[in-house]
Amino acid sequence: MKKFFLLLLTAFLFIGCSSDDGTIYDYVGTWSGTYEGSDKGVWNFVVDNTGKVTGTMHSDVNNENYNISANVSTSGDLTGVVGLPSKGDFRGTLSIDKQGNGSWSNALPTPAKSGSWKGTKN
Repeated sequence: MKKFFLLLLTAFLFIGCSSDDGTIYDYVGTWSGTYEGSDKGVWNFVVDNTGKVTGTMHSDVNNENYNISANVSTSGDLTGVVGLPSKGDFRGTLSIDKQGNGSWSNALPTPAKSGSWKGTKN
């Protein structure tokens, strides 16, 4: 009976422990990079320990800053808004190997703009 119990316990440990399971702490910190498309520039944001994301995009074309407000999940999915006020989307994926990429769009200033972004965790 003891051997059976140990075998079951070992099986549950292997099933319950996976190194692929991400936590929010894999993404906490400062991230930065570039964006391009119908506008271009640089961006940076900070992920806090609850998954809340705050930052800015700086347009090289308009010399303006746009706020980024988002959330990141434990799997690295980032969903948020961008703009002054928030009139656009900022979406993408952060990876545990400190790489991030995605898409953005902004209805203001007109005409609407969109493109892609990429960056790294600092």
